[in-house]
Amino acid sequence: METKNFVITGVGGQGTILASDVLAAVGLAAGYDVKKSDILGLAVRGGAVVGHVRWGERVYSPIVPDGCVDYLLAFEILEGLRWLKQVRPEGTILVNQQEIYPVSAITGGQEYPAKERANKAIKSAVERVLEVPGVEIALEVGNSKVVNVVLLGVLSGLLLVEPEIWESALKERVPSRFVDLNLQAFHKGREFAQQRR
Repeated sequence: METKNFVITGVGGQGTILASDVLAAVGLAAGYDVKKSDILGLAVRGGAVVGHVRWGERVYSPIVPDGCVDYLLAFEILEGLRWLKQVRPEGTILVNQQEIYPVSAITGGQEYPAKERANKAIKSAVERVLEVPGVEIALEVGNSKVVNVVLLGVLSGLLLVEPEIWESALKERVPSRFVDLNLQAFHKGREFAQQRR
């Protein structure tokens, strides 16, 4: 059983921790040994948040080794660029087409890369890239805050784990009043992936 290495990256408020919790739970339910680690920068102020999740027969460390990321879920374009060099050339990147400007870019201290240039750099680095209109898909189900679950849905369409396992993990971790919304977001993301196979 080959180890699968996932990194989920975003900024504070995008639901990165929930996404890594769900992904870890899915791996356990699918029969893998799972390790997980979340790294929070100034998350409450829109700083970077990164989740490492590893599935395998036996996993010893929760941190994905440098250059070994199989799947990068970037909830924001700049965060995708920041982690680009950690993805294996044969890896897959799912990048939400959202731009969230850090304070340094807003104040003029740092340039935020143009979306076209950023996407071109990402595409040149790995075999498979899915540019996901996550906010648009989330708005189709009525709430832009479920972008994280949309991206999980896209990922689920690329992995051989039954959708029921993903649904169960979501139901256990999302407040009951938001379960239906999140399940809709998950399935919309899954449909997006299946249309691009």
